[in-house]
Amino acid sequence: MELPCRDCGDELLRSGEMTGLRQRMRNIASRHDLSSVIACAFDHRSRMLPFNYLNTTMAPAGVRAIGSMMVDIGFPKTRIVLQQWNRNFRPTLMRLDGKIPDLFMVSSLSMHFARCEDLIRDACRIDPARRPLIIAGGAKVIYEPWDVFSANPDDQWGADVAVTGEEYVLLSLLEAILSFRAGNESMRSAFQRARDQGALDEIPGLVYPKTDGKGVTQELVDTGIQRLLGDLDELPDPVLGYGILEPPSGREILAAEPIKADRVRKSCRFAAIPVTQGCRFSCSFCPIPAYNQRQVRAKSGERVAEEISQISYRYGIGRFFMTDDNFFVDEQRTRKTAEALERYVDADSFRIAWNTQATIHNTIRMKDLLPVLRKTGLRTLWLGVEDLSGALVKKGQTGDRTAEAFSILRQNGIYPMPMLIHHDRQPLISWRGNHGLLNQLHFLRKAGAIWVSVTLLLPSPGSKLYRECFDSGLAFKSVGGVPIEPVLWSATYTIATSSTRPWIRQLNLLAAYFFFFNLLRVPKALVISKSAISRPNLEAPLTRFAQQNLSRWKKFRLRLIRALRTHFYDAGLQFYGMWGLLQMLRRKAGWILKLMYGKIERFSQPPASRIPMRSVDGGPASHALPGTPVAGTPNHPTLGGVEEKSA
Repeated sequence: MELPCRDCGDELLRSGEMTGLRQRMRNIASRHDLSSVIACAFDHRSRMLPFNYLNTTMAPAGVRAIGSMMVDIGFPKTRIVLQQWNRNFRPTLMRLDGKIPDLFMVSSLSMHFARCEDLIRDACRIDPARRPLIIAGGAKVIYEPWDVFSANPDDQWGADVAVTGEEYVLLSLLEAILSFRAGNESMRSAFQRARDQGALDEIPGLVYPKTDGKGVTQELVDTGIQRLLGDLDELPDPVLGYGILEPPSGREILAAEPIKADRVRKSCRFAAIPVTQGCRFSCSFCPIPAYNQRQVRAKSGERVAEEISQISYRYGIGRFFMTDDNFFVDEQRTRKTAEALERYVDADSFRIAWNTQATIHNTIRMKDLLPVLRKTGLRTLWLGVEDLSGALVKKGQTGDRTAEAFSILRQNGIYPMPMLIHHDRQPLISWRGNHGLLNQLHFLRKAGAIWVSVTLLLPSPGSKLYRECFDSGLAFKSVGGVPIEPVLWSATYTIATSSTRPWIRQLNLLAAYFFFFNLLRVPKALVISKSAISRPNLEAPLTRFAQQNLSRWKKFRLRLIRALRTHFYDAGLQFYGMWGLLQMLRRKAGWILKLMYGKIERFSQPPASRIPMRSVDGGPASHALPGTPVAGTPNHPTLGGVEEKSA
């Protein structure tokens, strides 16, 4: 069930709208002394292959962008709390300058929603007279905003408002609230007055509750689908977010000060840099095209180079992950970005390393640009192979073209990192062709892959496949009498399949990783290392300082050490993959037993909101799924006299 699109021509903001709003907010900020805490929900049970290291060594771009925005518009009393580093953090105990903050914002992915609910519930325990305005956002809220509001009249908790859009929506919300705020009035009180007077209804991208006199939620009002920022250069500088990160600790309270600048690099091994958003492919299992209103948006090359420069100089972070949906999607923009990065690297005194993702088709199409990208620091390229046979999706990823793309990358000193999706129609082994999962892994390893990501095909909220999986009874509602938890939506648990033996799918995933990471591969990896790839620029591994100031012997020794490290990198990844596999086995063993012996109850329709939802004008809500009740039906007579209908 994809998000609906806005009218043609109304998908994007006008040029300069974001910049103008940021300036207006700076003028308003001088009259309001606001403090805010931004929490990133994280469930540590989700730490397993293939990303059991990156998820705790990189500050997520989403919450960091919101923090940067708050500082940019004049509210420096802001703190970003990552549950990756601060798992014991409790909102009831948070204090900034000795006071409960005015705003508490929570961001969450679907698989981390259990922790998101815990954070919101805890914040709701604060005395209502001092409670901050609670704002929920993130990928979970974009597609399922109703889940951050309680549907139980006897257990009322929830956010005050859900933001189903990006920074512009949040800024518009704050502007509207502050226009109502008087003196030292709480933000929550000002929000309630703005809400009741309809000041929020003209801001697309919000969902807020209407309550009765006892505070029980009666309905949710959906203001519609957001307008998107077309020019990502209008966003605030993301470097501001690193200066307000909460230091890692096991404490429940906030530290007196944010993390020191010289300590950021110790916790943030990688820096996430959003570069492009949108994809021209239309895979049934992916929500990205619909979310982006079928648009492709990007930052300019100069802006990307400037962000990398600022983060590198200020915090010493030298490794970056470009959070692209498809880095090579726009050929002209990619070339300009490569040129800008090349100028930066040529003028700089130290090197950087960065990674991103693309498709097989676009990688081959842009092969002439790969030497330049390697010079700028591109080290690994994550490739959406999905399924070599094309049974799941066809994006030009045949065996021959995949092998060609891998060869081109390795010749240019770039590691290809394939990503596969295991689906119901795919066997573990096939005797002919590359249809089997292990057959594809063998092919990819032979072609030069030193790492691999294998996930299970699940119904992703906001995708075409989502409703079909629930309506056809593929999605599990409970196993062994236990409801499916949010953490199981990490694409590594079998929670949706047509197989009568679902544990086989789970075992297939484990077998895939065991086939790729095992002790038998280590001796061969030490002798014939897949990580010993072409090194096109011999001077590139040395910093400019080393090139100019070290003796020939020291330069030779430094190159030798780095060459040996590169050679043994493949074997090291094998050991690391085996360690990650042990973590998977530890967490998956109980789940496999449940799948084997527990009774499985399946959904017959998508899990829609139990709280009535409506649009501003009383019609169906833009974010509601089929089956969502609309206020005014016999079961929900809050509006009275309205004919029974569903969204």
